[in-house]
Amino acid sequence: MGIFNKLKGGLSKTRQKLGSQLKNIINSHARIDDELYDALEETLIAADIGVDATLEILDALRDKVKQLSANGKDPDIILDLLAEIISESLSSSVVESELNLDHHPAVILIVGVNGSGKTTSIAKLAYHFQRKNRRVMLAAADTFRAAATEQLLEWGNRVGVTVVHQQSGADPAAVAFDALQSARAKGYDLLIIDTAGRLHNKANLMQELAKISRVLKKQDPDAPHEVFLVLDSTTGQNALQQAKVFQEISGVTGLVMSKLDGTAKGGAVIPICRELNLPLRFIGLGEKKEDLEVFDPAAYAKAILEPEEQPA
Repeated sequence: MGIFNKLKGGLSKTRQKLGSQLKNIINSHARIDDELYDALEETLIAADIGVDATLEILDALRDKVKQLSANGKDPDIILDLLAEIISESLSSSVVESELNLDHHPAVILIVGVNGSGKTTSIAKLAYHFQRKNRRVMLAAADTFRAAATEQLLEWGNRVGVTVVHQQSGADPAAVAFDALQSARAKGYDLLIIDTAGRLHNKANLMQELAKISRVLKKQDPDAPHEVFLVLDSTTGQNALQQAKVFQEISGVTGLVMSKLDGTAKGGAVIPICRELNLPLRFIGLGEKKEDLEVFDPAAYAKAILEPEEQPA
């Protein structure tokens, strides 16, 4: 299955809310006019794209429409123009080859609140990189919750990767240090480190993440090489506030949006990337280990705007 078809299936709830409604609006207008723009604005905002991002998109749409010849200004062109504009607006979302993973081992630190799909996303990332012939090790440095370590160990078994862990309540930085030492000694290509996601005490979380980074740098001054923030897509734009906190305290380099298949708020990808000015690296489209995709802005834009097929 190609990325576009997988996105179409995974984003079906967003497509029902956005693509189908946009198609209905376009079909009900004989020409492109202010009434059409008003209806588009209302629909885009309702799809969790946000006011500021929506206004930017519509300004760009007006500019593109003005550049068309008179006989090209058919409302049917709107969906294609919107897909082009949204894809361009997500241009900071870069391809996987630009990830900073040339070190041996490369270290990815994973941050995000508990319940965001962090642990599942780590397992999917491990599987993704395994398929690219990289030897992957995981580190269970969320020692605050015993269930977090257990869940990561279970996923490690499923995916077939080693998980370095200690007892519940152990020093997370010690787990990270031991894992990097082991990964270096055993010739692993990639180490992915889970961390705690407690936001109710920002100061403690900041100290913990800073300490993990410090101990990693004792072995590799450039580690961690990437810091991925996992955001729960089902929370829509509410994920923005969480993201701003983690961006402030942990030097986030890229985003992973989980659970896009379970929400009609898939449009929130647009304002989140716009507001944070961070690349969206991967998106989660299901529960299986295979259900993680490198983010493709053009395919995403086309998929969320594709109307749902009506039953015959």
